[in-house]
Amino acid sequence: MVSMDRIAVYAVIALVLAAPPAAADEAAVARGKYLFDAAGCAGCHTDSKNKGPLGAGGRALKTPFGVFFSPNITPHAEHGIGTWSEDDLARALRHGVSPGGDHYFPVFPYTSYSGISDADIGDLGAYIFSLPAVARRNRPHQAPPPFGWRFLVPVWKWLNFTPGPLAPEPKRDAAWNRGAYLVEALAHCGQCHTPRGALGARKPAMKLAGTPSGPEGGIIPNITPDQETGIGGWSDADLRSLFKMGMKPDFDFVGGAMGEVVANTTSRLTDADLAAVIVYLRSLSPVRHQVRRKKEGER
Repeated sequence: MVSMDRIAVYAVIALVLAAPPAAADEAAVARGKYLFDAAGCAGCHTDSKNKGPLGAGGRALKTPFGVFFSPNITPHAEHGIGTWSEDDLARALRHGVSPGGDHYFPVFPYTSYSGISDADIGDLGAYIFSLPAVARRNRPHQAPPPFGWRFLVPVWKWLNFTPGPLAPEPKRDAAWNRGAYLVEALAHCGQCHTPRGALGARKPAMKLAGTPSGPEGGIIPNITPDQETGIGGWSDADLRSLFKMGMKPDFDFVGGAMGEVVANTTSRLTDADLAAVIVYLRSLSPVRHQVRRKKEGER
């Protein structure tokens, strides 16, 4: 018969062995929460206007190509992603493909998220699967032909999309590479700040140069370091104030979509990450592009 003392020893050993994975999981969830904020997941996947639950989807995303409703990404087994594996999540983020093989419309910014590292995808998943499961059914999109035809998406991807992850630039330092990762992949700034062509593909020569046809019909500014039409005349302190508080150099405050980005994303970044973003933005080639609303009848 095993003595009570030996049973107690076995119990202590079991507890000790169980502790590290639990601690590791908590650390992954904490890292994932930071990534969730940096990626702006709450902004799209939460119907805040109608006080919807975090991540439960239902927000109407108005684009020039139709109205798309964000899906439920809580771990609900029927209406969310509760049955997804980590590989399923990676496939969605990196390739824009669902577990069932459907191709996502590029309103889901997988063309940027594709650059996210494997480690960050794992941590992001750890946080998402820690959220409360919400039984909220997804709403069908309201996109006219041909933009609502899902069978055309693979063709669009073949023409306009190269999967990641984003490779570091060996000739650049750590701050620049971190800034590039945040701007190009995780925070997907180019999804809003880069003009698009007739079929929705971003124009490479106009990267981050702003557009009058942004999300919700908003005017999205030029954030290249052009002195006249971009942020070339802004100081680092000006940029930090914008990212932290939404305040511009003229003491006005941003609103609309950028106001949400400040509240949900940039204000939550660490000082080191904000500094890296600024380093990267300043390194870009300036693009002369005055963003304004076209007058009626103007081409």
